[in-house]
Parts: sequence; C-alpha cells; structure tokens
Amino acid sequence: MITRAKRLDKIPPYLFGEIAALKRQAIAEGRDLIDLGIGDPDQPTPAPIIKALNEAAHNPETHRYDETSAGWTPFLEAVTTWAKRRFDVELDPQAEAMLLIGSKEGLSHLAWAYIDPGDISLVPDPAYTVYKINTWMAGGEVHLMPLLEENGFLPDFTAIPSETAKRAKLLWLNYPNNPTGAVAPLSFYKDAVKFAKDYDLLLVNDAAYTEVAYDGYKPCSVLQVEGAKDVSIELHSLSKTFNMTGWRLGFALGNADAIGTLNKMKSNLDSKQFPAISLAGAHALLHVDNTPTLDLYKKRRDILVDGLNALGWNIRKPEASLYIWMRVPEGHTSMSFSRLLLEKAGVLVIPGVGYGQHGEGYIRMSLTVMGDKNGEKMQEAVERLRQHVQI
Repeated sequence: MITRAKRLDKIPPYLFGEIAALKRQAIAEGRDLIDLGIGDPDQPTPAPIIKALNEAAHNPETHRYDETSAGWTPFLEAVTTWAKRRFDVELDPQAEAMLLIGSKEGLSHLAWAYIDPGDISLVPDPAYTVYKINTWMAGGEVHLMPLLEENGFLPDFTAIPSETAKRAKLLWLNYPNNPTGAVAPLSFYKDAVKFAKDYDLLLVNDAAYTEVAYDGYKPCSVLQVEGAKDVSIELHSLSKTFNMTGWRLGFALGNADAIGTLNKMKSNLDSKQFPAISLAGAHALLHVDNTPTLDLYKKRRDILVDGLNALGWNIRKPEASLYIWMRVPEGHTSMSFSRLLLEKAGVLVIPGVGYGQHGEGYIRMSLTVMGDKNGEKMQEAVERLRQHVQI
C-alpha cells in the first residue's frame, strides 16, 4: 500500500475517542442520553431563510459556478452592510470581504496560505483545535498562549518571548470564546492590534459567536479598533447566528491583502458555495432576527448554571457563546469526570483537555441539546447530577 503524506502524522490522536466510544455503547444499550457535547444548534433554521433558499434555488442563474472573484456579489454586499450596521465598520465588498464555505475552512486555509515550515503561530490554549492542527499540517510550529481563569481567559501578550513573537506570522484569537465562553472587551483588542503591529503579525480573529449573546451584551469586533484593518482579518459564520451549521456558509472581513491571499489559496481548492445558499444567507443577514433561539439558549443557561450552583458548584454565567466551562471536582481529571457523568448520569459533556493542555481540570457543556423544547432537558440534567454525582 502506498504511504500517506507525512503531514497527516502531525495530527494527534483523537482525544474525544474514549467519550465517543462510551456514547456509542450507551446508545447501543438503549440508555437515554442528554447530549451536551457538540455545539450544534438544535433549533431549525428560521423559516424566512428557507423560503429565500427555495426562491433562489429556482433561479437558473444560481445553478452554475459562482465565477465572481470572492463570492456571490449580493452576499458580499449584504455582509458589508451587516458589518456597518452591527459594528459601524466600513468595508469594501470587492476588496475587504469574501465568502467562506463555513468559517472552519477559512481558518484552516489561512494557516496553509501563510505558514511555511518553521514559521510560528501564536495559538490560545485551550482553543478550537483547527488553529493548532492546521499550523502543524502546514509544517509550522505552535507557541501556546495559556488562557487562564485568573486572567479572564484572555492571553497575556507580555508573556510571549520577544524572539518568539518576531518569528511568528499569525496571532489567533477567538471571542466570544470556545470552549471557555469568555468575552473580550474592546480594550483587549486594542492591545492585540498594537501587539500585531509591533511584531508584524496577521491577527486572525475567529468571531463565530459574536451574535450569540445574552442579557443585552453585544460582543465587539476587532475591526472596531482604529487601524485594525492594517493587520487583521476576522471570520464570521452563519452557523451559530442563524442555526445554519449544515448550510456551510461564512465570510471573512478585513485586511485586503489577507483577503486576497486567502482567496488565492481557496480559488485553487474550491468553487465557492451554491449561489442559492449565498442568496439565502444574504437575506438572513439583512432581514432575519433569531431572537427566539437566543431566548431559549438563555433559559437553558440559567436553568443549568443556577441548578448546578445550587448543588455546590461555582459556575459563572457566560455573557455569550454556547458553552458552560466548569471545573471538575477534586480527585478527577477532565476525562475521568466526563466518563463519570456519562456512565452514572447519562449526561454527555466534553473533557477540557480535548481543547489543549490548559483545558485540563475543566469540562465543557453546550447549551444545544436535541429534544429540549423549553429547558426541560437542562432541568433533567441537573436532577441527574444531583442524584448520581457527588462534589
């Protein structure tokens, strides 16, 4: 058998494999699981978006290749209109925006577009694994920026050695954060932009959760910082914003050179998204309000956090994101406690170590859960933990 590319050997073993195996076993045994694992919206895509897709799909112009330079023009115009309305940021739809087939592929391809063997990415830890793995796949090295509870899960740029920063190319950020649920103030982004300028870095801001927020909180954009477009590219997704994970639609905004570089990579790898989906996405950005889903997430958040705190935990309510990040009890690792919750209580969570070494000692619970109509699954999860888990 011909050998595979050595770059695939850089991908570490799948750390969630044990939990996945236990989940399959529990399902095979007919057990009733409450799955708080994956952050995949369980509510349907709003009906007006589906209607817009139906209408666009009946337009023969959408049935051919999208031969535009960076994405279906009405979509890019909607993206920049939305960014102006949401963040008061002015962007050129022809040079400072582009369509993505979901933000995950954009993040991955940015690593490939910029990292050569020996180059460094500055990667938060714990974090979405795409940043780290694709840096390795491109032959680069990773310098971890610990996200510590005492720092509000924000990286400390002053702790990065100057020589490391000088060798680095990419600075990866993600707020509202997966997995910690932390948020970043505009003052943090000002510091991040200055750091990127000081060390000639491209700041890559994964902003997939800016529209999933509660209690009146409005997450900011790095592009709101004066001069941020000189060094920053920001990626957004319609997946969490409009319950469209399966539609695979996102967009990048910011530095024109970075947009062009990413586009050069992507134009040799894919042929953009089905234009009808782009048109439906444009309609979503301009006309659709997903408040009912956010209200349900908030209700679930309150039931889960208030309930667990009443049992003796000390968990903060996240202002944004889909995630509850909580410490495991003494005597447990993140994996052993995740296994205990699954085996004893039938509640599936994600061990924090799966997101990096600084995730050890925590678990992540998602506010998305299939079958929940009005928070009853979250209430049942709390009750199961009360009955079966001691802290």
